[in-house]
Amino acid sequence: MWPLHILLNKLLNGACNNVHDVNLVESYNFKSTLRNEKGKKDVLIQSHFIDVPHIKQEHTWDCGLACVLMVLRTLGINHYDIEDLEAFCNTNSIWTVDLAYLLHKFSISFSYITVTLGANPKFSLESFYEKQLGDDIVRVNMLFKKSQETGINIECRSIKGDEIALLIMSGKYIIIALVDQYVLSQSWTEDLYISDFYSGPSGYTGHYIVICGYDALTDEFEIRDPASSRSQGTISSICLEKARKSFGTDEDILLIHLENPDTSNILFQ
Repeated sequence: MWPLHILLNKLLNGACNNVHDVNLVESYNFKSTLRNEKGKKDVLIQSHFIDVPHIKQEHTWDCGLACVLMVLRTLGINHYDIEDLEAFCNTNSIWTVDLAYLLHKFSISFSYITVTLGANPKFSLESFYEKQLGDDIVRVNMLFKKSQETGINIECRSIKGDEIALLIMSGKYIIIALVDQYVLSQSWTEDLYISDFYSGPSGYTGHYIVICGYDALTDEFEIRDPASSRSQGTISSICLEKARKSFGTDEDILLIHLENPDTSNILFQ
């Protein structure tokens, strides 16, 4: 097993620069290294935060597009607004694979990690999916089928919160994550969480957020929630794990590589 300081230095020095290298952290027991024998924090780098501009979604269904727009703005791509992204997707039933194709269109380097390749038919049991799944399943499965020839690499596995923390702390990545909005809202105190879009039933509600920071001292992630009126927020690692591993998410994440070629001049007609 790699010592934490060596593994982190590999990330910082560019040794981990593709989806296969992400597996270096797959089985690493990150939290066990956070304290020494006296209970003091013993991490070389204790926190890292990426300055991601907060963008609010405009409808109940475009949270994923708002997250992609946050990524574009972070990378200095400022030519587009959320309506442009909506036109590119040509659907208001947004799945993670739609966001992957959108990122690919903008030549963004990313890794797509999920536990299910294709649309999970079991999701029809959830009221959130029951109206759209029948119409979406053929389209979504076709996007998965064509992903490899398109140049989109999809890795089928689960990723641990410890891995996410280490990747964020390297300073080389931010993450778009699919979470259960209901679980997310229940995990925050009422005065900290303000959502303009979700206040209804207590069942699964798919929602996208951006994870852009981690503090090892508090074991909290910094996030950008497009449904929130707050420009930034924090959530404990335990709560985030529960929200992103709820039935209905497939544990989908899009790991955005920040060290990209110059994309500032990308324009689409």
